[in-house]
Amino acid sequence: MVDVRGLSFIRPLSPPHKLAHAQRGTATVEFGLLLPLLLLIFSGIVEFGMALYDKAVITNASREGARAGIVLRVPPVSTNEISTRVLNYTGNALLTLGAASLITVDFPVQTNPEHLAVRVSYTFRGLALGNLLSAMGSPLVLTSTTVMVRE
Repeated sequence: MVDVRGLSFIRPLSPPHKLAHAQRGTATVEFGLLLPLLLLIFSGIVEFGMALYDKAVITNASREGARAGIVLRVPPVSTNEISTRVLNYTGNALLTLGAASLITVDFPVQTNPEHLAVRVSYTFRGLALGNLLSAMGSPLVLTSTTVMVRE
């Protein structure tokens, strides 16, 4: 301790209970500030996972439609039957969260008539972020095309 004309430069320590009282509530305030960011990140992860799952579903649906169309059958399978098969597959598997699903099935023209192409498109609608992004710009359209050789 250094005294300069009777002044002390060492401050006495505060009792521990006073320090704890001064810090009370800071963790709650910090958590409250970070909670919206954490919820945004978590909902983004959930919606990205939902979009990936729906992409896998429409890829499998386009494969199912192409398989149904390439099998040799008399009379040949019509495009309406292929579309019905695709829509039945996606109807039970897509994560639509109760909203009407916007699924389109079309058949791109191939240069080789022995090939059959089935393209399935789906407009993805998420929980919160997906709807927000759709409102700000164009909606997220997931598309899958499968080309198979006819039997």
